[in-house]
Amino acid sequence: MNPLPVTQDSLNAAALAACDTLRGKVEPGICQDLVLTLLFLKGISDAWQDRLEDYQRRHGEHPGLVEELLKNERFVLPPMASFQALHAARYEPGNGERIDRALHALEDANLAKLRDVFRDISFNTAALGDEAHKNDLLRRLLDAFARPELNLRESRVGSADGVGNACEFLLRNFAVHGDRRAGECYTPPEVSLLLARLVDPQPGDEICDPACGSGSLLMQCSRLVHERSGSKRYALHGQEAMGSTSALARMNLFLHGEDNHRIEWGDTLRNPRLLDGDGRLKCFDIVLAHPPLSVQGWDAEAAADDPHQRFRRGLPPRTRADYAFILHMVETMKPGSGRMAVVVPHGVLFRGAAEGKIRRQLVAENLLDAVIGLPEKLFHDTGIPAAVLVLRRNKRDDQVLFIDASRGRQGGKNQNQLRAQDLDRMLATCAARRGVPAYAHLAGPAEIAGNDFNLNIPRYVHASAGPMAADLGTVRMERHRLLGELALLEDQIAGHLRDLGHG
Repeated sequence: MNPLPVTQDSLNAAALAACDTLRGKVEPGICQDLVLTLLFLKGISDAWQDRLEDYQRRHGEHPGLVEELLKNERFVLPPMASFQALHAARYEPGNGERIDRALHALEDANLAKLRDVFRDISFNTAALGDEAHKNDLLRRLLDAFARPELNLRESRVGSADGVGNACEFLLRNFAVHGDRRAGECYTPPEVSLLLARLVDPQPGDEICDPACGSGSLLMQCSRLVHERSGSKRYALHGQEAMGSTSALARMNLFLHGEDNHRIEWGDTLRNPRLLDGDGRLKCFDIVLAHPPLSVQGWDAEAAADDPHQRFRRGLPPRTRADYAFILHMVETMKPGSGRMAVVVPHGVLFRGAAEGKIRRQLVAENLLDAVIGLPEKLFHDTGIPAAVLVLRRNKRDDQVLFIDASRGRQGGKNQNQLRAQDLDRMLATCAARRGVPAYAHLAGPAEIAGNDFNLNIPRYVHASAGPMAADLGTVRMERHRLLGELALLEDQIAGHLRDLGHG
């Protein structure tokens, strides 16, 4: 008899309890890698066992047929690579080495899907302590995943999405508690949904995130297409600089039942890997991203000779990579259908010098469609407010829509989140493409040029205030603008000092 179906909340709670086996005992990044990799292996193993028993019930008198049917499953599972085999041997020495061997065997048996997925993840790492301590820690982790609450058979959890959603829940939990690897960005689901709905994915679209992290933006797009049309006719592409994170993205997509994807490992700015058959940048219907904000040292020196000419509109400063990501994304939009959405710091809207020249060019080419100011404290890695830029190849007019959504949020002192009504208002305003007093303004090229191509939202959206009250959102935006200009001046002064041999 199959166990009773499980709710998503109870599945999430069981996954979190397994995670607590390692939390606080190993480095956050390693904890994340090991827990999510074991969740992936457990999901595959339980699905395999489910199908095996089903085939045996129906075709038990023909073992050869059962064996052939299993070859057509999403994944082939060598017996020694199953979670059940690893759990059975948990009291024996060598748990770390045994799990690594199982992962490599699983990869070898499924090279078309899992090639290199586990190359940057190891359970046999010295970071888990000496051999005895490591063996005991991994035994307890295996026991945690073997609990009945983490029976991940599809006959119990209902669909692959149940396991995939548990993976997403853990990723969010790691972000909330600061248990991520340094440099990783986590995009809250409400922001992911906003970006996905802004670019409006359709059946047949090729979709790309050049800084894909764990793949949440790609999955929001695929989910929208499937919910609206029932179709899974789309292709997901991504690139991620961190090897273990790119592996998690692939595992996360597989756990959500997404097989039609291509995730590359590498630095998008230094070495773009999503190329066509002729070695040129591949172009997409949709490009969206939440890249790391204002990254320094992004190899600007080599960008002048970029073989793909991504920076022909201007060379972004070496101290900030924001426009380097934006220009890469612009170059990868399909000429006819391309549209993009990207999360940026507010400094992108107003910083001068090279960034000002790039802004001028994007407006002149009529690529910029909308600028949306988000509330502060939406992201777990920074408390400053961010904005979303929307760009399109084929715009319906030559205007730019500015939206000040900085006051639309709920939350407490340390963290905010977008509400459903906030999302709906932003999206409805974008669709109507009209000004809304104290919320949105549609600016033409002459007005933007009159502001010297400064896109700072308070220049266009004037929040209403009573005679004795200032709009705090506007004040905060202006404060961040001034802080950004001060930081730029400090960078320039530091550069001059280095040129003079001081520092």
